[in-house]
Amino acid sequence: MIFILKPHATEQDAKQLLDQIEAAGLKPLYMPGVERTVIGAIGDERVLNSLHLDFHPLVDEVKPILSSYKLVSRELYPIDTRVKIGNFAVGGEAFTVIAGPCAVESQQQLDGIADYLTQHKVAAIRGGAYKPRTSPYSFQGLGEEGLKILKATSERSGLPTVSEIVDANDAELMAQYVDCLQIGARNMQNFRLLEAVGKLQTPVLLKRGMSATIEELLLAAEYIVNAGNPNVILCERGIRTYETATRNTLDLNAVAYLKQKTHLPVLVDPSHGTGVRDLVIPLSRAAAAVGADGIIVETHTNPAQALSDGHQNLDPQQFDDLMSSMKPFVEAAGRSL
Repeated sequence: MIFILKPHATEQDAKQLLDQIEAAGLKPLYMPGVERTVIGAIGDERVLNSLHLDFHPLVDEVKPILSSYKLVSRELYPIDTRVKIGNFAVGGEAFTVIAGPCAVESQQQLDGIADYLTQHKVAAIRGGAYKPRTSPYSFQGLGEEGLKILKATSERSGLPTVSEIVDANDAELMAQYVDCLQIGARNMQNFRLLEAVGKLQTPVLLKRGMSATIEELLLAAEYIVNAGNPNVILCERGIRTYETATRNTLDLNAVAYLKQKTHLPVLVDPSHGTGVRDLVIPLSRAAAAVGADGIIVETHTNPAQALSDGHQNLDPQQFDDLMSSMKPFVEAAGRSL
C-alpha cells in the first residue's frame, strides 16, 4: 500500500508512521518527494488494514499496489532506476553494451578480447568462471582461477566485469572479484541464490528463465530487492518455444512490456536469444528499437576455438560491424552509443 502524506507533513511525522508500520511486522518504505512525501507498507494486508492508516490525519491519499511484485513495480517507483556497474550507469541515456566470451579460458584470451572492446564504448566485459552446462562432459569453467583472470583483465583494461554466479555459497567470494553478478536462466528461480545476492550491494544481472513468464521474472527480481539489494538489471535472453530454427525465441514483446511495468533497466541477450551468429546484429538493432536499455553479447578472438558457445560468438570484425551499425538505431530510440 502507498500513502501520500499531506503537504504539511514533516520528516518526523513520516518517521512516526514508518515506525508504526515496522512495529506491526510490515516492510516500511520512505520516498520523500519535492512537493509531497510518500510512504509505503508491504506485507500482510490484514495487518496493514488493522492499522487504519487511511484514516490518519496526515494521510491525504491511499493507493493499493495491485501487482504481485511490489518493490520492482512502477506503481511504487515510477522513475527509471539506474544501476551502476563500475562508473557506467545502466538505464540512463547511454545505450549499454556488455560484451565478452561465454567462458573465461585464459589470461591471454581475455586480455585479447578486452583489447578490442576498449576501442568501443563498452560498459563492461563479461565472462563465465563457473559454467552451468547441460552436459556434465562440457567445459565447466575455471572457477576461482577464472575470477582472478577477470580481476586482472579489469585492472589492466579499466573495464568492469560481469560473471555468472551458480551457488549461493560463492556470493561473497565472487563479489570480491567481479563488479556485477549474473544469475543465468537456469537459476532464475533459485530462491536461496536470489536471497544471497540480495544481501550484497553488488549489481545483479538477472536473466529470464527459458520457460519463465514475465511475472515470474519480476517476482525473482522482487526476491533480490526485498532482501536489500536494489541494484538489479533484467535481461531478456530468449525463451523455449516449439520453433527449432534458432536456439531460443527472442521475446522482444517482453522488453516493451517490462519497460511499462517495472522501473528496473532491461537488457537483451541476442546471442543466447538466437544462438546464431549472423542473427545477433539484426536482433541487437531490434532491441534498441523496442526500448531496451542495452545488450549483452558474446564475442571471442577466435570463435571456432571457443570452449563454449562458439557458434554464437562474434569475432572482432563482426563486433566492429555491430557497434557501427547499431548507432542509427540507438539514436533513433533517443539514446547515445
